[in-house]
Amino acid sequence: MKRNKTEQVRKLLEANPKIKTEQVMAKLGVTKSYAYVLMSKARRDLADEVKSEVSQRYGKLVHAVSQGRAKIRMQSARQFNNLPDGMTATEAEEIVADVNQAIAQHDTVNHPAHYTAGGIETIDFIEAKGLGYHLGNVVKYITRADHKGDRLENLKKAQWYLNREIEKSGK
Repeated sequence: MKRNKTEQVRKLLEANPKIKTEQVMAKLGVTKSYAYVLMSKARRDLADEVKSEVSQRYGKLVHAVSQGRAKIRMQSARQFNNLPDGMTATEAEEIVADVNQAIAQHDTVNHPAHYTAGGIETIDFIEAKGLGYHLGNVVKYITRADHKGDRLENLKKAQWYLNREIEKSGK
């Protein structure tokens, strides 16, 4: 049943990528927290499918891009000395342009990888639990500690927000 609901949400997201949680709730008759979970799973599935499709389509060049996309964007595909048999430099340049476009479409603003680790987006969890600003930031910094930036710094930031919430609650 869960898989079926995830597929339904996925189809809704494909038709309208900016669909709101409330709309998913209404269409599927599920709770807000369950809609958040379903939307996270569906977004992750869609992202995984795009990555897989791009990898299958472009093979070696995708690996090169993933190893250093900034370098690839600055380099001409003519500088690749290991082009697949029969591929011209012009074709390689077109593929690099396509891959760079796919990378640009991967939404690092709205769905960054360090917030989607574990299968649910951090913001979805925070909103589902109604944590508010301070506790929301505690969760944010804890969940990203092992995935972005300096681990200890992220944990100290989480601690700072927790202390702030404790001080606020004590007043």
